Formats: sequence, structure tokens, C-alpha cells
Amino acid sequence: MNWEEYLREERRDLPPTFEAFERALEELYATYTPEFAERESGVPAATIVEVAREIARAGTALATHVWRNTAAGNLGGWQVARALELLVVLMGAVGTPGGTAPNVYNKVIPAPPMLPPPGKVWSELLMPREYPLAFFEMSFLLPHFLREGRGKLAMYFTRVYNPVWTNPDGMSWVEMLTDESQVERHACLTPVWSETAWFADYVLPMGHASERHDLMSQETHAARWIGFRQPVLRVAMEREGRTFEWTWQAHEAAGIGQVWEEDEFWIELSWRIDPDGALGIRKYFESPYRAGQKLQIEEFYRWIFENSVPGLAEAAAKEGLTPLAYMRKYGAFLVEDNVYESHEKTVSVEGASVDPVTKVVTRAGQAVGVEIDGVARAGFPTPSRRLEFFSGTLKEWRWPEQSVPGYVKSHVHPSEIDRARGEMVLLPTFRLPTLIHTRSGNSKWLNEISHTNPLWINPEDARRLEIATGDLLRVETAIGYFVDRAWVTEALRPGIVACSHHIGRWRLREDQGGERWSSALVSLEQVARGQWRMRQIHGVRPFPSADPDSSRIWWEDAGVNQNLTFPVQPDPVSGQHCWHQKVRVTRAGPDDRYGDVFVDTNKSHEMYRRWLALARPAPGPGNLRRPLWLPRAFKPATSAYIIPER
Repeated sequence: MNWEEYLREERRDLPPTFEAFERALEELYATYTPEFAERESGVPAATIVEVAREIARAGTALATHVWRNTAAGNLGGWQVARALELLVVLMGAVGTPGGTAPNVYNKVIPAPPMLPPPGKVWSELLMPREYPLAFFEMSFLLPHFLREGRGKLAMYFTRVYNPVWTNPDGMSWVEMLTDESQVERHACLTPVWSETAWFADYVLPMGHASERHDLMSQETHAARWIGFRQPVLRVAMEREGRTFEWTWQAHEAAGIGQVWEEDEFWIELSWRIDPDGALGIRKYFESPYRAGQKLQIEEFYRWIFENSVPGLAEAAAKEGLTPLAYMRKYGAFLVEDNVYESHEKTVSVEGASVDPVTKVVTRAGQAVGVEIDGVARAGFPTPSRRLEFFSGTLKEWRWPEQSVPGYVKSHVHPSEIDRARGEMVLLPTFRLPTLIHTRSGNSKWLNEISHTNPLWINPEDARRLEIATGDLLRVETAIGYFVDRAWVTEALRPGIVACSHHIGRWRLREDQGGERWSSALVSLEQVARGQWRMRQIHGVRPFPSADPDSSRIWWEDAGVNQNLTFPVQPDPVSGQHCWHQKVRVTRAGPDDRYGDVFVDTNKSHEMYRRWLALARPAPGPGNLRRPLWLPRAFKPATSAYIIPER
């Protein structure tokens, strides 16, 4: 842990000893007593103390997890994840049995046959300078960036992505996707029809998980493993003796149409863009076994398994198989088991230097380890190669007050809610037990079980509003409103309402577009500039099809698409959208109908500007756009990180 760095940077009045750090910790967190926590959370102080004692008894077998609700729900919610990790660190439960570890320690990411060089052009539309510490792209802000004139898109692919329905502020996406001055051409790559597909120039059918090749490696347990997904239909037909050059040919032969798998799509598209190789693109999609020839999907994975997965070739040889045949047979390979305390591994110092103060081991400008008691260890994937209680990055990038784990009052903190005006907090991020996914409602039996998302409300608030379960309520957000049915329950506190997401699918035509098991037929009209109104024409109905179950549909409800009415609320540090909403809940009016949605995109842009003002933009140290050490799936060139001088 980088406690010495904390003392050097923040407490120079104290000696550089661990005892002094303990004293600093006590002073730093003196106000965060169980009683303070009770006042903020409502959880009794005695319960908090009891939980603390259980954590102490767990010792090195402690694991904490925030999923995403707090971090994705609240302004400053990312600090909750840091606070939970601090508990793990204090227990010494990092990389231990029963503890936690950095996710990179339990993954295998093999290199492909050929990687293009890092890009030299920075995309401000993906990684804007206002959010230099955001780990992922700020894609949910794209309509507002284009509306501000930051650029335009000549070609836009939405890949298994349904922003009109899934993202907040979906009507701003509709406006963007239908404005050719902002998006000239849009192709929707999707395994199902989606709400976004209504506004695409091309809808390109892509295979589901079971209809494509893919590599899998998750942090499921203390091991490093790799899985190989294969298109079931193609494999089955090839075992019958049929051969195919492309996976879509197997789908077409089976009568389900030209459904592509993504690897092959990008290979083919790259060859179409650069047919003779003059642009320097095609060579990255050429066969490593047949010079100058188009890369085949079998060759792609064959090369990876032969060259990029440690130990796989040897394991396959023992069974008289090639690495590809081994993975086709077993589907998974264990690279390393019992992956614990990876930070203790020693590293070579040959050609490296050791900082005399921080003890960080650096080679070719990259931190590769840290010297502990005279031994060079791998450490952790941070700039200090230690677990960072103190984040020098946050301090250097103009967030000094957040440099250690702390508490940030949320935008829906009780002090921000005016109960006298009828304001309440809407929790929109919990899921129904069926886990119907954001991209599709193609789960007929799950839809039968759970197909509605009523507004949960406490009996105390229900009495105040003089409503009962089943009555209509209007939920007014900062940019519009939606109308939903009440479900009176003591499952949440007074002053809180809740509405599950992943429900509320819709389609614009009776017999086209989204499937009819879970979607309502709606009308969508622009009643004034920037003002959109959606109204349900009817809900789910029985319909004739090859599946006799479709005629047995008994339910009508398809839920309400609440996300349309949410403004974008990007956390100024993490960049994560803060889903929780301050709303005003009233009885529905005489003209309100179930499922009504109204949105004013002019107000949504005003809210975007309000949250944007909270950001502290780049440049950072060295005129950088963002810290160089933060990982990316495919990092741009170092030169692209530097903001050109005006």
C-alpha cells in the first residue's frame, strides 16, 4: 500500500513511519462514526458495528463488491467502490483465498496474428477532454457532442447496442440518428430488431452468442483460463460432412438468412474498403499461413491457439491433437490454476531502474514492478505498483479532495430533495428477477412470468397521494414525464419510488420490427421542436405464428420505457452516468394514459450543460488528454495523448 506516498504528499508534518500513518488515518476518518453513518443511511449504528466485527473476523477471506448500482446510481458513487476496497486492503484480503484480486490477474487475453499500430488521431467524440479520468468512452453523450458542433459522423455502427431504448435521453438519440448533418449513414449491427434499428439506414443481422466464434476469459475463480465459443449450427453441419467458407453460408443453407458473425464481417468489410491493400488496412486481415490471401476464421483462431495461449500446444500434443482441434473438442483450457498473491512474483531488474524514493522499477518508461525489502516484485497494476490508498493521479488531475477514499454527497442526497414540493428519489436501476436483457425481449417464458414494471411506492406516500395499487401516477423528471401504475409496498422507504429497467419495449408498426412477446405498439410524434410524445396504442396481444405458444398469450402489459425521460448525468470524475433521479410524483391527470412518455430534448441539453459544468477538463500534467497509465483495449499512440498547442 502506498502509505508512504500519502505521508510525503499530504502529511509532511508527520514522520515517515507506519505508526504515523495509522494516526493520520484516525484523524482523516474521525468524523465517519457509526452514528454519522446512521444519520446518513438510516442503518442503525449498532448494526454497522456488528457488520464491522464480522468483517474483522473474516480477515483475509473478505470479498466486497458494489456491482454497479451505487457507482452507476449516484454522483460520487465510484468512491463507494474505493471505500469497500479499503476494507479489503485493511484485512489483507487481496489475492488471498476468499479475498479479491485485480481482474487482470484472472484473465487470458491472447494476441491476434497481427495488430495495427496505435492510432495517431484522438477522437474527442469518444474520449472528450472534459472527462480525462473516465475509463470507458463517453458514448451516451454523443448526441449532445454532435449538437454542440464538435464534429459529425460519416459512418456510424451501433454494434449490439440499443441506445434509443437502453441509454438515458433516448429522444436525443432519435434526433441525432435522423439528422444527416450529424450522422450521414448509420448501420445497426444487431442479432434482433431493436428500437434503435427503426432509425438506421442499414439493419445488418448478426449472430447470437451461439452463432459465432469468440474467445472468453472471465475472473470466475482464482485461475487463468480461456474458452472457445463456436457457432453451433455451422459446427453441426460440418460434422455432417458439409463445408463452408463463411459462417453466414451455414445459416443461409439452414434457411435462416444471411446472418453474419462479427469476426468475418470485419474481415470482409476491411477487404471491401481496401481491395488492393493500397490503404494499408487489408494486410491486417490477411492469412498468416497463405501470403496475401484473405484471412479465414479458422486460421485466425488456429494462429492464436498455436502462438498466444501458454501451455496449450503442449497439452494438445499430449492428446495427439492440434491446438485448434483441442479447443474445438474441449472448448476451454486452464492456463494457470490457484492464482493467488500475483503481486509477490519477482521481476527482473535487468535493463531497468529503481526510483530511490518510490522504489518503482521502470523499464523503457513503463513501471514494471516495485522493490520491497530489496526484492523487485511485480506489484499491482497502478503507477506506484502498490495498492493506492492515495491516488496521485486524482491529485494531479485536479481532484485533490478525492485523492483518498472518501464520501461524496449524491445528487439525490436527502438534502437535495424538497419533500414539501412533492419531490422524491426514483431508483430506476434494479432488475426484475427474470433479468430480461436490454437488447431483446425474445424470452417468451420469462415475459410470461414478468412483463410489467410498476412504480413501487411506500404506503405512507400512497396515502399522501390518495392512491392505491393499480392507480396511475405521473413521474416528472427534469426533461419530461412517464405514466405508470402504482404498486404500494413497504419494500422501500417513504420518499423513495422505484421502477425496474429492462422492461418497456416498443415498436412503431403492427407487424414489423420488434418481436411481439414483449413490445407494445406505440405512436411517436414530435409535437413541437424538441418535444416528443409517445403513446401506447395497445399492449401485447396473441398473434398467429409457427410457434403455437404465440396464440396462447394471455398478458397485455409490456411495461413503460422510463429511460427516455432521464437526462444524461455524467459523474465529473468517473464519467459514469448517474442513473438515480430526482422526480416529482403526482396522480395522473385526466388526459394521461398508461405508458405515456413525454420528453423535451431542449431541456435535456440544458441538463447536459449543467452536469458538464461540474467537470474539470484536461489538459493534465504534460499537456496530456488523460493519464497515460490508464489501460485501454487498444491504446492510441502516446503522441495522440498530447493536446496540440494552440
